[in-house]
Amino acid sequence: MSKSRKLLNDCFLHDKDRLRHDDVLQMIKQRIGPIMATETVSLADANGRILAEPIVAPRNVPLSDNAAVDGYAYCHADFESVGGWFEVADRIAAGHARQTPMPKQTAARIFTGAAVPPGLDTIAMQEDCEPHVQNDRPFIAIPPGLKAGANCRKSGEDVLEGTTVLLSGERLRPQDIAAIASLGIAEIAVFQKLKIALISTGDELLRPGAGTTPLPGQVFDTNSAMLKGLLEMVPVKVTDFGVLADDADLIRNTLAQAAGEFDMILTSGGASRGDEDHVIMALDELGQRHLWQLAIKPGRPMTMGQIGDCVFVGLPGNPVAAFVCFLLYVRQIILRLQGCAWRLPSRFPVAANFGIKNKKPDRREFLRGILGQAEGGSLTVTKFDRDGSGLITGLRESDGLIEIPEAATGIHPGEIVDFIPFSEFGILPR
Repeated sequence: MSKSRKLLNDCFLHDKDRLRHDDVLQMIKQRIGPIMATETVSLADANGRILAEPIVAPRNVPLSDNAAVDGYAYCHADFESVGGWFEVADRIAAGHARQTPMPKQTAARIFTGAAVPPGLDTIAMQEDCEPHVQNDRPFIAIPPGLKAGANCRKSGEDVLEGTTVLLSGERLRPQDIAAIASLGIAEIAVFQKLKIALISTGDELLRPGAGTTPLPGQVFDTNSAMLKGLLEMVPVKVTDFGVLADDADLIRNTLAQAAGEFDMILTSGGASRGDEDHVIMALDELGQRHLWQLAIKPGRPMTMGQIGDCVFVGLPGNPVAAFVCFLLYVRQIILRLQGCAWRLPSRFPVAANFGIKNKKPDRREFLRGILGQAEGGSLTVTKFDRDGSGLITGLRESDGLIEIPEAATGIHPGEIVDFIPFSEFGILPR
């Protein structure tokens, strides 16, 4: 098991008052790297984990030539000399390979996946062949027209020995695990899971539960449940610290404790500069606040910093802003800290089925978008009709985010806009 690495002591430091979206991503890419140690896991526990060492093929896949169909294997060069009439000299099922060459000008009854005997190179499908018996010996009439090598999977046609199949930093999907298993590898090195302390703040917050009735001015804590669900989509270990009251000493002491035990603190609420927003003040006392105030909507008051070697991210209290900031930035930070290769979500050009007359310049906006279809079948996107950052309905009814760049001052109906499906972040479609 390798040792963990230290976090840069100025990982989010910058010299601008309000960072643009692309600047934040560039900072994360350049200044955040893997800090986690590595461990060995079985393939059964590898799904979603981040590979710590490259996977190099120790052998060909498939290991030997094998049949792609049930049928009859023969040597294509013998076809003319026997007139397509072959004696069937062997029967070969998957897992039972013949080690010696077949008698000349004979065929083998073969089944899908079985190793092709030495000297044979072509397989005719059984439904195209006509079996016969002559002098109590089985023969097969194979039709003309097959090309040499037909229905035969060649050794190494999937993966050649020595090929680098997966690189360090790749996040493993079921198809990647299948590829590793095909090489005969049972255990792999991955980065350990990040340990995250999840904290909600605010006197107004209540945890949902039986018999819990909010008083005037109180609301249920939605962010914790939402963030837990989002964190389940990345390989982390989450400890929920519950809801902290707006008490400066309590928040400072809790952050100090968490910083000594966890790799990352993720808070929601208390990220502004109001009299009761104690999170920022506690961060400034205990560590460094490197980034605060982004040129985006929603999510402007998002905060990033560190307390020693512990990364701190403070999300806005409004659930839409917290959701959007998590997808755009927190997810990238978490994956980078765990050694994941850099990958931005794909954007797709879609025709706008809405208009915006006046948009503030110099601010990137992410609108909740609902996909539809025009009469000709092309995709369109409609903006959720209300913009409030507290409207969870907009997240639930949307298919993804419409990205409006800083330079835009408005959107005309029919204009092509960038659309990021929630599926790009691993979220199931509606």
